[in-house]
Amino acid sequence: MTSTWPATAAEAIAVQEKLRGQVDPSDVGEAPRYVAGLDVAYAGNWAQGDRPAADRLAADRLAAAVVVLDWQTLEEVDRAVVLGETTFPYVPGLFAFREVPALLAALEQLTITPELLVCDGQGLAHPRRFGLACHLGVLTGIPAIGAAKTTFVGTHVELGRERGATAELIDSGEVVGAAVRTQDGVKPVYVSVGHRVSLPTAVERVLHLAPRYRLPETTRAADHLCREGLRDGQ
Repeated sequence: MTSTWPATAAEAIAVQEKLRGQVDPSDVGEAPRYVAGLDVAYAGNWAQGDRPAADRLAADRLAAAVVVLDWQTLEEVDRAVVLGETTFPYVPGLFAFREVPALLAALEQLTITPELLVCDGQGLAHPRRFGLACHLGVLTGIPAIGAAKTTFVGTHVELGRERGATAELIDSGEVVGAAVRTQDGVKPVYVSVGHRVSLPTAVERVLHLAPRYRLPETTRAADHLCREGLRDGQ
């Protein structure tokens, strides 16, 4: 795949336009037995508390992590981390092209195949309706959800302060995701469909995975592992 990986923004946009028609926004299968969190850390930014700002993404070295949790217990059952370098520049809306190759390599190292991918990024809540969660879902065929810390596109009305409160995320008159309050009074998480999961189910899955903290346990585990991998690999 890397030999044909896009090298320019125009090529990458063409790939998104070609693949986005394959996104299935409906539910496939039952509740997963194993669920994976995926995240990437960049050299020089791994100590930051959130995904680095665009102007700090010049560094090309990265660590991509996948952590698999048991759906019922949320205990870790498998993990993989891949160190590498990005081969695609930072371009808004094309972030997946920096991360997908390394994340796919990490997924290939797992001994347990997850039945749901929870990405620290967007799915349909993307200018071309094909964010990281859609990209990974379509390429792997595994149901995928985007669970982002911030919005990329869309707006929503104020939602209630209680855990479980939601508000539709609207972009150009289209529902592209949902703002979800995972804990009382905390900032919402922005949930969107990646592939083979409906939006209501995606919201339910994220709430299940966030019993104590704002972010899903999948995201927290993958975030810790990729930062640890980058630090240890220095």
